[in-house]
Amino acid sequence: MNYANEIIGGSLIGLASAIPLLSEGRIAGISGYAASALRPTSREGRTSLALIVGLVIGGILWRWGGGETFRQGTPASLPLWIVAGFLVGFGSRLGGGCTSGHGVCGLGRMAPRSAASVGIFMTAAIATVLLRTRGLA
Repeated sequence: MNYANEIIGGSLIGLASAIPLLSEGRIAGISGYAASALRPTSREGRTSLALIVGLVIGGILWRWGGGETFRQGTPASLPLWIVAGFLVGFGSRLGGGCTSGHGVCGLGRMAPRSAASVGIFMTAAIATVLLRTRGLA
């Protein structure tokens, strides 16, 4: 198999997480940016809001340009998606970051808290897959 896209994408994610850390000493976790964007009166809040808006616009442009998107595996209603989004956001704040933030930024900084978080995320994910594939959940 050709893994060029994955290698390029992973390298760009690593570079994108390194730039704020090296230039501002800021961790590039999306949940932190989302929290800062809720305070757009500060310089940090405006920068965070611009990043979040850019992520949304980038996704829309990707889709309009014919890029592939993830397919929804289980049909769900809009209210369920909204509740799920709030729960993910709450969990991210409660856990001091999201899965990708701990995985990419935290492990890249060799943070013990992130290593523990990623271990818990992966254990829960493996258990969920095993339960689902065996029809137990």
